[in-house]
Amino acid sequence: MSLPGLELSAPVETTVEPTVQELKEGSEWRFEVAFGTQVEVRLLSGNAELFGTELVQKQPYTFTGTKAAIYTWHGCQLEVHGECQSEYIAEETPMISYANLHFALEKLREEASTIGSDGPRVLVVGPENAGKTSLVKLLTAYATRSGRQPIAINLDTKEGMLSIPGTLSAAALSSIIDVEEGWGSSPTNGPSPVPVKLPLVYYMGLANPEDKALVYKPIITRLALSALNRLQDDGESRGTGCIIDTPGVISQGKGSYEIIQHIVSEFSVSVVVVLGSERLYSDMLRRFNGQRTRAGETIAVIKLDKSGGCVDRDEAYLQQIRQAQIREYFFGDAKSTLSPHTQQIDFSTTSIYKLADSSTDLTSLLPGDAVEESMAPSIFDKVEPSPQMQNAIIAIVHADPSDPQETIRDASVTGFIYIAEVDEKRKKLKILAPLSGRLPNKAMIWGSWPEGITDIVG
Repeated sequence: MSLPGLELSAPVETTVEPTVQELKEGSEWRFEVAFGTQVEVRLLSGNAELFGTELVQKQPYTFTGTKAAIYTWHGCQLEVHGECQSEYIAEETPMISYANLHFALEKLREEASTIGSDGPRVLVVGPENAGKTSLVKLLTAYATRSGRQPIAINLDTKEGMLSIPGTLSAAALSSIIDVEEGWGSSPTNGPSPVPVKLPLVYYMGLANPEDKALVYKPIITRLALSALNRLQDDGESRGTGCIIDTPGVISQGKGSYEIIQHIVSEFSVSVVVVLGSERLYSDMLRRFNGQRTRAGETIAVIKLDKSGGCVDRDEAYLQQIRQAQIREYFFGDAKSTLSPHTQQIDFSTTSIYKLADSSTDLTSLLPGDAVEESMAPSIFDKVEPSPQMQNAIIAIVHADPSDPQETIRDASVTGFIYIAEVDEKRKKLKILAPLSGRLPNKAMIWGSWPEGITDIVG
């Protein structure tokens, strides 16, 4: 019909009817949701889980910018509101083998509790896009559902775990993993219906750990020391052990295996899980199977098949994920809005360090190595604020500006700020910080990863 006085037609409202997915036992619904769109899923009947976390019947779950799968052991019915980029039901999944791995780890945990020793330290390795992070989430979720408190450790700087990308982190998880948000919330994300986690975070500021072994290996050593100390001090975590995620790049060649060897040694890894690569499994078997940890445990190497639901994530998609994580750090998400603070600070109040450029082979340099001071390569260059810093993320660490470079490198993260504007004439920086008030007089690290966002501050 036409509107009175206007030769215009009233818009016709179209309501997209929800679709219902019927899943048989042992099958999963795989779906992809683009950024900028939302899909709401409800479990109408039966039981289902996403990365090991059970869905509650009738409760709506909203997804955006997601590639995931909902699995059912006994069959279920899902109601889907919205349009997915891609969706299908798969009846062949590796979930039984993943569950069997969980039960095997539970047996090791029971044995460890009986004799008062540490639970298994599990390392997951495999090529890019093999589903390593999904498996780590699933094993962590199954452990918490069993009443355990595992320590989840992320060594992949391309993905943030309870932090932004560019970091390595560890957290003891005693509550469920958030179905919609993945690992859930940290205290910087504000109120949450799921209890927040308290991660220990270290900053590297690079996408590829092989580019700076002088930084990556010592941070692994420091993170391992903190995680293993937590295992000793916390009885619940000690009997459960830890689960370690890794970047795919370290599983791609023999040169990278030195980093895997370093991780195994520093974390006293007792179980190496190889995901989706026969060649890597063969190499890990030769290198580690039958060897013993510092505690005298025999290292086991296990091969698991890659899930057919794993898809290649192109650079554009990964960049959107990184930007979403940065925005969430400062502004929160749709459920909890944060109010970051914009302020101006003088150049003179900052002590900013940037990773030094060096072509020297630093792979063999580890904490405690005997290196003459004159020959030791520089880790950082101290830099003055410049226009190149605009839109960059800066990490503030628990180290004084006057501390040695090794201390600054090995210090955990206090928080992050965003450089919105650099005014060279007035010698001022316009920054965005999670909280108001003066910045602490601590060392700051400017990394090249993740890349900045140009429109984060209006």
